[in-house]
Amino acid sequence: MINIALPKGRLGEKVYRLFESSGYEFPGILENSRKLVFVNEALNMRCFWVKPFDVPVYVERGTADIGAAGKDILMERNPDVYELLDLKAGICRMSAASLNGFVDDNEKTLRVATEFPNIAKNYYSGLGRDIDIIELRGSLELAPVLGLSDVIVDIVETGTTLRENNLTVISDIAELSARLIANKSAYKFKNDEINEIIRRLGKNVNKIN
Repeated sequence: MINIALPKGRLGEKVYRLFESSGYEFPGILENSRKLVFVNEALNMRCFWVKPFDVPVYVERGTADIGAAGKDILMERNPDVYELLDLKAGICRMSAASLNGFVDDNEKTLRVATEFPNIAKNYYSGLGRDIDIIELRGSLELAPVLGLSDVIVDIVETGTTLRENNLTVISDIAELSARLIANKSAYKFKNDEINEIIRRLGKNVNKIN
């Protein structure tokens, strides 16, 4: 049986639509219920919903053979998995932003508020910049407005929230989207099945997104 981990929420639903259009249907999966595990006996496949940040954990540890995870989560967690296909869902970017008019003083430690400390550390390390990470959960735009941080590192989609809070993007760090990932052992022993999934999804990925 092929086990598939999908992220709960809007992104997971978009990815499931891609699976569905590619011939992998799990009846009832999009119904408004608390059920988390869905089985298609005919396909010999099982699909389950998990928290987005947990998808790489399920895949890396082999509970799921494959899964769909945002590139931001893969960059932050750096799991030991194979990244197989860009699903082109949830397209956005990871960016650094600051208040309009902010001027960086390289003589001072840069205070960076973020939900993604590893991404921020790796990015600024590559620039040789000394930073102080302030890890927050949500409403990051408030940090520079209230003087808690100099900049934020966060996911940017339209940029509307930034503009409404007098912030602007000062640098783009990475382009983001959902990626199909696989457990390394599963990819070895279930190679034919997984490659067939990749083939089918790849044919439809541009039709759905």
